[in-house]
Amino acid sequence: MGVNKKYDGYQAYQYLEAGVDYLDMKMAKGLNRVPQYLVPLTEKEEARVLDLAERLIIISLHDHPVYFPENMDDVFAYNRQGRQFCAYEELSHSYLDAVFDNMMDGTCTISSSAGWKWNDILHDLGMRFSDLAHQDFVFRCERVEDIYRANQEGRLALIPTIEGAAPLENEVDRVDILFGFGVRLMGITYSESNALGSGLKEARDGGLTSFGHKVVERMNKVGMAIDCSHVGSLTTLDVIDASKKPIFMSHVGARALWDSKRLTPDNVLKACADKGGVVGIEAAPHTTITEWNRNHSIDSYMEHFEYIKDLIGIDHVAFGPDTLYGDHVGLHHAFAANLSTKGTQGTKNFDEVEYVRGLENPTEASINILRWLVKHDYSDQDIEKVLGTNILRVLKETWV
Repeated sequence: MGVNKKYDGYQAYQYLEAGVDYLDMKMAKGLNRVPQYLVPLTEKEEARVLDLAERLIIISLHDHPVYFPENMDDVFAYNRQGRQFCAYEELSHSYLDAVFDNMMDGTCTISSSAGWKWNDILHDLGMRFSDLAHQDFVFRCERVEDIYRANQEGRLALIPTIEGAAPLENEVDRVDILFGFGVRLMGITYSESNALGSGLKEARDGGLTSFGHKVVERMNKVGMAIDCSHVGSLTTLDVIDASKKPIFMSHVGARALWDSKRLTPDNVLKACADKGGVVGIEAAPHTTITEWNRNHSIDSYMEHFEYIKDLIGIDHVAFGPDTLYGDHVGLHHAFAANLSTKGTQGTKNFDEVEYVRGLENPTEASINILRWLVKHDYSDQDIEKVLGTNILRVLKETWV
C-alpha cells in the first residue's frame, strides 16, 4: 500500500496517563533523529518506486519498530517497565505491509539484568498486545492471510517474534504457550548457548542437543517458523537437517565479506537455501560491513545482499534490517553484554558510525531498500521476490 496507510493518529499507550501509570521520559525523534538519507533516483525511477510500493507486498523479516528514549541513560528504567512504545506514526510513513517484531529480545531485563526470563517475555508480549488492542492501524498477524489483508486495507501486520529460546528452559510445551500468545517465529539461540544448542558467541559449537531436537519437532508441528540468525554454524546445520520444513536466517550477512562471528559462512547459507529456506540481510550497526567498505551504510549492506543473492539464488534472499527508532549504537554500548556485540564483530578495525546511513530506522530502511533495487535496475519480478514473496513462500510451508 505504499504510504497510503490508514493511520488515525494514535500514540502508544495514550489510554494511560504519563507520569502516573508509567514513567514519563522523552522518546527519540523518530524519523528526524538524524538527517534522512534517500538513495538518489531519476524522475522515472522515482515513479517506478511509488508504483512498486503500491503494488507489492513488502515485509521486514526482522525489526524492532519501537521508540527508545532520547537519552540512553534512561534506557534501563525504560526497559524495566516492559512497556516499549510502538512507533505507529513513523510506521505509517513506511512501505511495510508486515513486520516481524522481535520485541525486547536481549534487553528484556524487567526482573533480571541478565534478561530472557520466562515471565518477562510474557510481560513484554502482554504489554504490547494491550496497546495494539487500543488502535486499528497495526494488528497482530497470525496467518499468511493476515499479511495479504494488511496490504489490501492499508494497515500493518505485526508478527511477534522471540529471538532466542532460552526462556523455554527445559519445557517443550512452552513452544505451544508462546504460539498461543501469537509468536510465529523463534530463534534457537541468541548468541549464547542454551538448552537447545550453541550460540554463535561460543568458542566451541556442540550442535543441536536432544532437547533442541524436541523443540524443532514441536515448532514444526505447532506451525512456528524457525530462525537461526544468532546460532552457531554446526548447530544451524543440525537444525536445518532436523527440521522437516525450511527455516529462516532472518538477519545475517556473509562472513566471506567480513570475518565476524555475527556473519554466516557460505556453507551454512547454502544449506539454508538447499532446504528451501530464506536468508534476510542484517543492518544493525557494524554488522554488514566489508573489507572494501568498513564504514557501515546502505552501500556495504547491499554488498552483502548481492553476494548472498549470487551465492544461493534470488529465490532465497530477503531483508531483515534489525532497525529501531532511536540511537541504535548507543543501545549496543549500553547493553553490550546482553546483545552480544562485544567479541562477535571480528578482530579487524572498522569505522564506528553514529548511525547506519540510509538504514537508520524501519521506515527509512523500507524506503531505501526499494529505491536501491530500482536504481540498480532489478526486475519487478526479482524485487517482488526479495521484498515479500520469498518470505511468504516459507510461511505458507511452515505456518498453519
